[in-house]
Amino acid sequence: MQLDEKPVKPQRLPSDELLTDKVNRRIEVLQSLIEPCDRKTYGIKKREAARKLGVSLRQVERLLQKWREHGLVGLTATRSDKGKYRLEQDWVDFIINTYTNGNKGSKRMTRHQVFMRVKGRAKQLALKKGEYPSHQSVYRILDQHIEQKDRKRKARSPGYSGERLTHMTRDGRELEVEGSNDVWQCDHTRLDIRLVDEYGVLDRPWLTIIIDSYSRCVMGFYLGFDHPSSQIDALALRHAILPKSYGSGYQLRHDWGTYGKPNHFYTDGGKDFTSIHITEQVAVQIGFNCSLRRRPSDGGIVERFFRTLNDQVLRDLPGYTGSNVQQRPATVDKDARLTLKGLETILVRYIVDEYNQHVDARSGNQSRLQRWEGGLMVDPYLYDELDLAICLMKQERRTVQKYGRIRFGDRDFAAEHLRGRAGELVTVRFDPDDITTLFVYQRNADGTEELLDYAHALDLETERLSLRELKARNKKRRETGEEINNSILDAMLDRDEFVENLVKRNRQQRKQAAQEQVNPTQSVAKKFAISKPEEIEAKSMSEAELEVELPRYQVRFMDDLFEDD
Repeated sequence: MQLDEKPVKPQRLPSDELLTDKVNRRIEVLQSLIEPCDRKTYGIKKREAARKLGVSLRQVERLLQKWREHGLVGLTATRSDKGKYRLEQDWVDFIINTYTNGNKGSKRMTRHQVFMRVKGRAKQLALKKGEYPSHQSVYRILDQHIEQKDRKRKARSPGYSGERLTHMTRDGRELEVEGSNDVWQCDHTRLDIRLVDEYGVLDRPWLTIIIDSYSRCVMGFYLGFDHPSSQIDALALRHAILPKSYGSGYQLRHDWGTYGKPNHFYTDGGKDFTSIHITEQVAVQIGFNCSLRRRPSDGGIVERFFRTLNDQVLRDLPGYTGSNVQQRPATVDKDARLTLKGLETILVRYIVDEYNQHVDARSGNQSRLQRWEGGLMVDPYLYDELDLAICLMKQERRTVQKYGRIRFGDRDFAAEHLRGRAGELVTVRFDPDDITTLFVYQRNADGTEELLDYAHALDLETERLSLRELKARNKKRRETGEEINNSILDAMLDRDEFVENLVKRNRQQRKQAAQEQVNPTQSVAKKFAISKPEEIEAKSMSEAELEVELPRYQVRFMDDLFEDD
């Protein structure tokens, strides 16, 4: 009987501040139970205690037992599995999947209807009451599931906490945006518009955009027909990092004004953003950190720009396809008349004169450009155009072979300053759009790189040849099993030029021509191959003299080569 129980002397915690209202209430209620009384009175007190604490009679007995055994610590301790389901995972999955499938599209299902499905399944399995989840368990599981979905939905777009803007990374870090050029976001989209050239409809172009998280300013972009790749990312970064100027043909009312380099490059987990070219080469040499979004939906800043561009610009242009097949006009190809160059002009004017000049809702009365200027903690770094172009090139490691040769792309490249370096490991940088010239570097002990020479292909005496074209030629040569010498290659090039002029309507060639018109600096090897003659003694002559001497140099080199053999 309770009357025979030894009264428990209440214990005190080291500090009364540690006693929560819930613990104090438990103490007050349980103290009334340890006072001497008869059985009937004790039963009345226990029922009253259960009502006040909001628990069952059995739980009241458990609390009293914990107090007797552990004192106040027993009243403050919580279950180690609190917040976890104690049901079998099969039932939890069934409850969540039933609710999810019952609320897809226009369908609606309540928690009670989910419980009815649980009862129906239990009946099929011949389970008795207590062997399947009760309606309280079903409600608790669904409440936690719904709350978790709401948190994910609210986290779709990064938000402010007072004046703090943060992004969550995939590895669980919180990336705080402190000012302009601190965090840049990058993403791609295929624009909902068809473009043309003088021969007819081409295709829908791709847009790669870079936006500053702090100011929402567009820092740079790349527009073309090529699918997203690390090379496209590098070209977009080049446009964002360098100061931008446009001629009178664009009729701009304002300057673009933004440039510099980011501290963090915040992207999704696409293979182009996680490639070695971006994460281990470009990021390290330029000096920024690559951070992946916690989930793709966290890129709300860039996605919002794409939606705004679609609603305010593309929708009114000829050739607009709509965002889905149902919205696509039947006459879209007939209506299309805009070229890639024309779309690039419209895009530049929209970004410079409208989007970057617009007052963002989060920036008070400042325009995006004004917020970018005001948010700079230091003056943006101004890169040398040549150094940046070479830095953004793809690179690979190669071993120098005899006579200063380098084997690359199944071809031999040679440079005068590589002779005598056989066996050394060097870094070669190359422009995929012009593979006739390689930039050869050596790595010093302090980690810096030094330009050794420009290596030229021995059997590709042509003005321009892309890596894609070179691979296609190598494949053709392997299939035929023929050894191609200079005379055969010249004949092939002549035939290719004839076919190219004859088949001008080839869509891929037309895309490339339109793209080069918009991006004239895309190929940097040809433009910059002899831009720094002071770095190499052999290149100290003028460009005009070099054009005369280069063929003679190659002849002398081949003569020396045969003499050595």
